[in-house]
Amino acid sequence: MRISGTTVLLTGATGGIGQTLARALAAKGANLLLTGRREEVLRPLADRLGGRALVADLADRKDLERLAEEASDARILIANAALPSSGQVLDYETDQIDRALDVNLRAPLLLSRLMAPRMVAEGSGHLVMIGSLSGRTASPGAALYNASKFGLRGFTLGLRQDLHGTGVGVSLVQPGFVGDAGMFADSGATPPAGVRTVSTRQVAVATIRAIERNRAEVNVAPVELRFGSALGGLFPSLSERAQRRAGADRTAGQLADGQRDKR
Repeated sequence: MRISGTTVLLTGATGGIGQTLARALAAKGANLLLTGRREEVLRPLADRLGGRALVADLADRKDLERLAEEASDARILIANAALPSSGQVLDYETDQIDRALDVNLRAPLLLSRLMAPRMVAEGSGHLVMIGSLSGRTASPGAALYNASKFGLRGFTLGLRQDLHGTGVGVSLVQPGFVGDAGMFADSGATPPAGVRTVSTRQVAVATIRAIERNRAEVNVAPVELRFGSALGGLFPSLSERAQRRAGADRTAGQLADGQRDKR
């Protein structure tokens, strides 16, 4: 899929990864439609990059449908928006669970459903879901986040098969711990022992590569985390023990404390 001259809808554009993605897409010559809830951040960003700001709350179903209609000319969707959803499930209220699942899973699913038919009709388009390695293996204090990212991975890879041969590509980009900006960096948490971080720039480069090469799944993480997540998907009990030894419980507690106000 060619990015230059193509209209791209990017959700979660005001976050750390979102802003880096927006700049990288602008540098590739994309026509940007940027969406997020924080209008005071979104509009200046869109102005700087020559894009258009579409303020929307992805947890609001009417807002979501309006967004899909306003972005009807987009031929690339990058579903990047997400809520942290860290902490013990027993600490969450029902409405907080609903909001996390609405933003992290339902919104990218429904936006894909609403936007893909126009792409299929034209025989060209690309859908990108920004997931997480938390969608490959579970970790302590992340059951709700794991649920949404496991679901997003299954949806994305299944949708890719459904759209095979239509000219519409589907990709999943799964970062590990992002150290320079974004939800993990903002929390002030430190990764488990022996685990390195990646940058928002690496995530942006991987996303562009996924679009241009129609990659099914791109994992953006150091080799030790990619290996660990693959192993954890196959042997969850072994992964549990390895994570405990590496101090994953400590990281989980730091994340929950640092992200509590974003539920």
